[in-house]
Amino acid sequence: MILRNIDHSAYLWISLLLLAVSILPFLIHLEGRRIRAREVAMLSLLSAMTVLGDLLSQTVLPIQMGTAMVILSGIAFGPETGFLVGSLSRFLVNFFLGQGIWTPWQMFAWGLLGFLAGLSFNKVSPSLKDPYDRWKARNRRNSRSFRLLTGPMLSLLSCELLGYISYLILPLGDHTFWGWRVYAFGFLGLLLGLLFQHKRLPADSVTLTAFSFVTVLILYGGIMNLSTVLTANTLSELTPREFWDSARAYYLAGLSYDLWHAFRTAFIVFLLGNRVLSRLERVKIKYGFYRI
Repeated sequence: MILRNIDHSAYLWISLLLLAVSILPFLIHLEGRRIRAREVAMLSLLSAMTVLGDLLSQTVLPIQMGTAMVILSGIAFGPETGFLVGSLSRFLVNFFLGQGIWTPWQMFAWGLLGFLAGLSFNKVSPSLKDPYDRWKARNRRNSRSFRLLTGPMLSLLSCELLGYISYLILPLGDHTFWGWRVYAFGFLGLLLGLLFQHKRLPADSVTLTAFSFVTVLILYGGIMNLSTVLTANTLSELTPREFWDSARAYYLAGLSYDLWHAFRTAFIVFLLGNRVLSRLERVKIKYGFYRI
């Protein structure tokens, strides 16, 4: 009955409100301290690189450089910068690819990818003077990556197994497990994994690739599928049962695209992630970007 009383056109304003609420805490935080010109320039440069990478990925290269750059920005400069780079870059990209009701959702999803990356990975020790020495010191800790990755991966797999068990016991009309449960229980696994390894993951090929694949698939895919459900239907004409059936269909249909998106992002992160982070680390230390 609630859905019948909501005008479909209101979902544009709901999307904009979601965007404003999500960005407001970051803006309040930035407003509370003095921002140097070099920090603004660095944010602009990271956003420009992200926009260029995404446009190349959409038109020339079969990879996802834009999403990868958002994740790497969050790891190098922290969660706040990751969120700002992700949300701003998505807004700019859509000037070329097309603005629409989906834009606030994409901005929010990209921003969360950068924010979560900044929360999950550790930072370089400030005790070493030379940037390369710092980078080597972090790489020496990469031997622990499999051990440190055990907790988050077990959390994710356990939650997905719980989702499969829930499908067997209470299918709720689903004909397959591969649908909304993958996203819902995977999101729960991500939250538990973040509690296990908050700012402790080493930024090496193994952890970067695994993190990129899982977060893009579950977080970005789950948010964008939800936005499609809310904006593609005339919700005022749907019963709750019809809305639920529509949501299941969209999540099931979107899984293949989300897997391809996640694979393309993880592939470019595996190839270039450490190289890009090493360069960003040099810039960060040289110009004193310990906080942005």
